[in-house]
Amino acid sequence: LGWKFYDADDYHPLENKKKMAEGIPLNDEDRIPWLCALHNILRREDASRQDAILACSALKKMYRRVLISGASGIESNQPEQPGENPALNILFVHLDGPMDIIASRLEKRRGHFMPPELLKSQFNTLEPPSAPENFITVSLEKSLPEIVLQIESAILQG
Repeated sequence: LGWKFYDADDYHPLENKKKMAEGIPLNDEDRIPWLCALHNILRREDASRQDAILACSALKKMYRRVLISGASGIESNQPEQPGENPALNILFVHLDGPMDIIASRLEKRRGHFMPPELLKSQFNTLEPPSAPENFITVSLEKSLPEIVLQIESAILQG
């Protein structure tokens, strides 16, 4: 697509990385500043009319609201009020699959700070997207080319 790509893991503060490396799941207090920083990156790209892809484990509905609206998404289920910065238009791609498939992929990953032992805590935290969120669900049981094609098709269809 020629879009900028950001991996949210690259923006975790050192404290978060250390915590995960020790097998300690992150909590909301750990994640909110990180999500606000990611929102600021997306806001900057939007202001320069640059489309971007962000790979991010936005596990909870509130986390997705923060990505869309910044810090104001923490307290409210509502979009920002008139006169504030408009909410970003984000298509969330929910990569869905059984824990065993994801665990086997995590086992093959090398040099990452999050150990596979934290996967269960992520499944426990997960609030899958639902209406009225703007999202698609893509099965991880498909081949990588099928996954990419489904995501590209959804983006191009608007």
